Amino acid sequence: MTRPRLTIRVRLTLLYTGLFAACGAIVVAITYLLVSGLSEIQGATRQTENAEQFLTYCRQTLRVDADPELRLKCDLTYLEGVVAGAAGQREATLSHLLQYSLITLVVVTLLAALAGWIVAGRVLRPVHRITAAARAASEHNLSARVSLTGPRDELRELADTFDDMLGRLQAAFESQRRFIANASHELRTPLTVMRATVDVVLGKRAPTEAELLGMGRDVRVAVDQAEAVVEALLTLARNERGLSVREKVDLATVAEDVLDDVHLGDLRLHVSLRPVATSGDPVLLERLVANLVDNALRYNVPGGDVWLATSASNGRVTLSVTNTGPVVPADRVDALFEPFQRLHDRTTSDGFGLGLAIVSSIAAVHDGAITAAARPAGGLCVTLTIPAAEPAPYEQSSDHAR
Repeated sequence: MTRPRLTIRVRLTLLYTGLFAACGAIVVAITYLLVSGLSEIQGATRQTENAEQFLTYCRQTLRVDADPELRLKCDLTYLEGVVAGAAGQREATLSHLLQYSLITLVVVTLLAALAGWIVAGRVLRPVHRITAAARAASEHNLSARVSLTGPRDELRELADTFDDMLGRLQAAFESQRRFIANASHELRTPLTVMRATVDVVLGKRAPTEAELLGMGRDVRVAVDQAEAVVEALLTLARNERGLSVREKVDLATVAEDVLDDVHLGDLRLHVSLRPVATSGDPVLLERLVANLVDNALRYNVPGGDVWLATSASNGRVTLSVTNTGPVVPADRVDALFEPFQRLHDRTTSDGFGLGLAIVSSIAAVHDGAITAAARPAGGLCVTLTIPAAEPAPYEQSSDHAR
């Protein structure tokens, strides 16, 4: 047999009622004690005043030469009556006071319980709205919001935080759906090319050797394209788990290694590389620099320029890659760091739209930030900022010595 579950509204009501009843009982007890002590004082005073009046009456009534023993009995009788009357009056007063106080306490406690129930319901109304929004939210519908109004108290802050969380979840799920759809499209394209090429050649009764070789070359190109997409997706997935390797890396050296394998053509390269050390995965950092340089070369104009520079200041390492090229709308710059995002004049032959997305992922896993700004004359200026490597103990000691 399961125990009945008490809701928080019931528990708050019981808490309010219990606190009120306890405070009321304390007030009744203090009042009773105070009135009890005051009755004793008033009874004693009244006893003295009545005794003096009765003695005066006895002296006037009795003869002066009356028996002294009779006079003493008169006095004692009166005093006993006064004491008994005062005690009875005191007990009746205290009894009525206790009775009326307890009745009043019970009635007011019931009213406090009703008021506590109403107040608890009003206080918990935002919580019910948050619960309703949480139940309405699902993977396919995250548009529900609490939108709580009123004073900015703890419940309002909780509701706003919940709305912000739903907004982030909605953006994450929408981004994930776009990513899956775009990844499926990018992978389906080379598979479609391979299937069409094979079907065309195999559909002939006697394909020639040249046709078979051409089919092989087309299939190889499509396979390379699919492999590149899968490798990029795997890189993004690995970065979600964080760094598995962390070494001291000089970004200037990494940039020089990348430039050794670059074919500039008619483009002009301007280099300003200062030794800057950071800590991270050297393979991923090389992939980051290679993607930035490849992006600057790929989306350029004939006879254009590429600027590559490294610097360090205030414990941060900066790598900037700037290029000339077509004009990039300012409102499209941030979208370039999302997976499979291309400008309107880019085609699938220009890449998969994953280069800057991988750059952003690698920067994030190294606790860095990547920003981009469109140049008025055309092209982009992409800047990477990540923490500098901490100096080794012997380097710190030599610095202090100097």
